[in-house]
Amino acid sequence: MRALKNMAAPMELRCWGAGWGLPSVHTETLIVLAYAKFSGADLKIHVVDCTWKTFTGTIPALVLEETVVTGHVEILNHLRKQKYNADYDLSAKQGADTLAFIALLEEKLYPALLHTFWVDAENYSNVTRPWFASRIPFPLNFYLPGRKSSEAVNRILLTQGRPPLYSISEVEAKIYNDAKECLNLLSYRLGSSEYFFGNTPTSLDAFIFGFLGPLHKVHLPSGQLQQHLKQLSNLCHFCDNIISTFFMPNASGFGSFGQETVDANLQKLTQLVNKESNLIEKMDDNLRSSPQHKPRKSNNMRSSQVLNGGDESSVSA
Repeated sequence: MRALKNMAAPMELRCWGAGWGLPSVHTETLIVLAYAKFSGADLKIHVVDCTWKTFTGTIPALVLEETVVTGHVEILNHLRKQKYNADYDLSAKQGADTLAFIALLEEKLYPALLHTFWVDAENYSNVTRPWFASRIPFPLNFYLPGRKSSEAVNRILLTQGRPPLYSISEVEAKIYNDAKECLNLLSYRLGSSEYFFGNTPTSLDAFIFGFLGPLHKVHLPSGQLQQHLKQLSNLCHFCDNIISTFFMPNASGFGSFGQETVDANLQKLTQLVNKESNLIEKMDDNLRSSPQHKPRKSNNMRSSQVLNGGDESSVSA
């Protein structure tokens, strides 16, 4: 009875919202959303862009009646326990292949994605930071994107920085070569199939869509990895097919996907706000450095006369 109660209870997913033509801009959230669609799980979407939690590892979060499940892997495991299993028809070998490919994505592709969006100076300044800063309230919008960028650098160096590669510039070439090889392998494995295990999407398709979706949809000024992905037409079609099949524009809970114009305007607004903020800081510095004059004594005396009920003629004199 308790299991039936949990199955019937509404499940709310707290996550980053839509953008760049995707139901979410967040890789882990994309994985959960795609898996929920593939398995038939009905999730109530609650967008929580402007919170500290979105940058501290607690998003996505699945809110249940009595508990909260955080992390995309834990959420998928919970959905499987509730009989929402997109891998139900997979063989043991296909299940093992799924785990192997997910490990490959984490090790070979994810570091390059972090670098592309959060470390590459041109992409970070013109795309990533403006988008996220426009959705985070002041003053956190000045701090959180930079914090995320620093965390990305630390994670890349921690997982990829082996002798003699110690700095981010030395590691950069290696992580992009690994990522391109990973994309080539995924393209070869997909071939002409609609999904990675035939005509039905599984958890592996959800993971690959979560990793490739942002790279495929975002217009990046510096995009060597994106250009490589565009050469692999079957992977691009794979992403477009999932979006058109499962995440149609104005679908319930996801809002409109036609946000490219809105995002461009928000980017311009963010850049304008940053310029105005810098101008105000310069004006404040100039005021502080200029000579300061004490109020004239006669003015104070006149103000005191007014407050003490002095007549207007004495003040005007």
